[in-house]
Amino acid sequence: MPEIPHLWIRAEQRDNEDRTGLTPDGARALLAQGFEITVERSANRIVPDTEYQAAGCTMVASHTWPNAPHDAIIFGLKELPDDGRPLPHSHVMFGHAYKGQFAGQRLLKRFKAGGGTLLDLEYLVDEAGRRLAAFGYWAGYAGAAISLLAWAAQQQDSICPAVSVWRNKAALLEALRSQLDQSGEQSPSVIIIGALGRVGTGARDLCEALGCKVTGWDIAETAHGGPFPEIFAHDLFLNCILAGPNTPVFIPKDSSTAARALRVIGDIACDPDSAYNPIPIYTKASDWAAPVIRVHDNPALDVMAIDNLPSLLPLESSLDFAAQLLPILEGLAKPDDLVWKRARNTYIKFINSLGET
Repeated sequence: MPEIPHLWIRAEQRDNEDRTGLTPDGARALLAQGFEITVERSANRIVPDTEYQAAGCTMVASHTWPNAPHDAIIFGLKELPDDGRPLPHSHVMFGHAYKGQFAGQRLLKRFKAGGGTLLDLEYLVDEAGRRLAAFGYWAGYAGAAISLLAWAAQQQDSICPAVSVWRNKAALLEALRSQLDQSGEQSPSVIIIGALGRVGTGARDLCEALGCKVTGWDIAETAHGGPFPEIFAHDLFLNCILAGPNTPVFIPKDSSTAARALRVIGDIACDPDSAYNPIPIYTKASDWAAPVIRVHDNPALDVMAIDNLPSLLPLESSLDFAAQLLPILEGLAKPDDLVWKRARNTYIKFINSLGET
């Protein structure tokens, strides 16, 4: 890391991505500590460019990060353009590259080719391996909301329509109550797996705000490894568990035709191209234009698997995440900061394994 960190905030290049990981107030705090901060202009970012400029940041054109000084640390949230270009900088981002994802393997090869480093936001952890900053709560909240929209649409023999950004949480709740009113049904039963974590807490809060009957499961209820017939007795199943080698399969491949009350699966964790996918009845993410994938008819079974759910509530999710992340970013100025050392060591481990696959 440079002695005086130069943090370069890139404009997100993914569609429907308005979030930011650094607010103008956070930028002021870092500038006061000696950081250099460059911010790419963005027409979509939930916080206007003028507020970063007023905070004292250097403003530059969008998507100019490939030409940033070599020692700049490029900070964004979602993926880079998959153009094969070698990556010589250190990047702070969600790489989705450490669980065997195909796109992630290509990304790691680009870092290896360019000599850069991936400092993955998902792997900024404490000494016990617990994540220190996450969008999880708002992923759970928005994922539960879209899953309920899908269920409400089914009650009218339809499929979930396209979704777009809600200006705030209150607007989301108002829209959702309206759809449930139109469906004539307002109390579906919901089972949440991972109910005690950040994601599960957000999902539960949304469901309970709308009067749903919620069953909350966590490690204790899933430790036996399955099968899990209780899932099929609920109207909705919300998966809030980050998949790993020991995660059981919750919905087997052949289960979509089984007798079930289950109508909607909200795979909020959303890792369909991972070898650890606990819901292998679908193979690709859904998106804002088509929020669900219908995997079976008569009766309908829809899977909601949007992989940028917090972007649906960009204001709340940005403010929450940026507040969690700011003290961690401050550690970039400390050469021996353990959080960033762990992130770098994780990257090195996976880069070294590329030659073995």
